[in-house]
Amino acid sequence: MTLSFIGYGPVQFRIAEALCILPFFFPFSIWGLFTGCIIANLISPYPLDIAVGSTASLLAAACTMQIGIKARSAVAKATQKARDGIAAKALACAPPVLINAVFIGALIAYYMVGAGETDAFVSAFVVSGLHVGFGQLVVLYLIGLPLLVYLPKSKVFAKLSEYYGN
Repeated sequence: MTLSFIGYGPVQFRIAEALCILPFFFPFSIWGLFTGCIIANLISPYPLDIAVGSTASLLAAACTMQIGIKARSAVAKATQKARDGIAAKALACAPPVLINAVFIGALIAYYMVGAGETDAFVSAFVVSGLHVGFGQLVVLYLIGLPLLVYLPKSKVFAKLSEYYGN
């Protein structure tokens, strides 16, 4: 909320979106992300963002969680390389980018032109979706991906993983 000046509007750089990588390691974190998004969206200039944005975050977190589960399953069947591999981690950053581009792009387009005029809505949706997707891409791949790579190497992460059974 402190960085709301860059977190709301047509181009969004929500630094907290980097936390969307947590379900890769900790499936239960999807509910904290969902709740946090509801709270953050209380100050959104788009009233429907509370429902639409929070639902998008929940869906993205669930997808990221599934990628993490599959990566852990691959570890059980093969080697640690599957979970530590950059490909699975890069893939885990994609759901928040793509889902928010669609959901929030549509939301912003709706507020810009309404849903009545299809051509104007589609044009606004494409532009808004690209803007939102770009902001998400920057945050998830410049902050989130390094977190995915370096968190497992930290002592705090090791303790959390041990405690929560990862």
